[in-house]
Amino acid sequence: MSEPDHVARIQAEWARERPDVDVSPQGVIGRLHRLASRLTDELCVVYRRHGLTEGEFDVLAALRRAGAPFERAPGELARFTMVTTGAMTKRLDRLVEAGLVTRRPATDDGRGRVVALTDAGRGLVDRAFTEHMRNERRLLDALTPDEAAALEALLTTWLSRVEPAG
Repeated sequence: MSEPDHVARIQAEWARERPDVDVSPQGVIGRLHRLASRLTDELCVVYRRHGLTEGEFDVLAALRRAGAPFERAPGELARFTMVTTGAMTKRLDRLVEAGLVTRRPATDDGRGRVVALTDAGRGLVDRAFTEHMRNERRLLDALTPDEAAALEALLTTWLSRVEPAG
């Protein structure tokens, strides 16, 4: 019989100390939390190799996915990357300074702004994304194709029940 993992040890301690509380949710939530942390660490290695933070990669990727001319409004970028507009402003400042994006007034609304990828930004995000996908494949290869498909289906269902549509 294999040794209990970190989460199982915590569950056993809580079950001993608080037998009146159902600790079974920790089996799923605790493992997902630990896995998410490990995956984030592994993903950030690739971003750093390209001189980016996770947030900067997210901004560049959101612009790249927009298709030509690779532009979005700052508010739209904030929604796509799930950060506040203040945090987005800081990210954009760093990316403008690095020459990876530009800001300009919106043509249809003089008060609005548009953020666009520069050629350097597009080249960088394309290189980083290619390596990022290889890295995600490496991480997912710890599962069989059937396990990965089953996990994706379960996570899709669960997420659809806890995350607002949109």
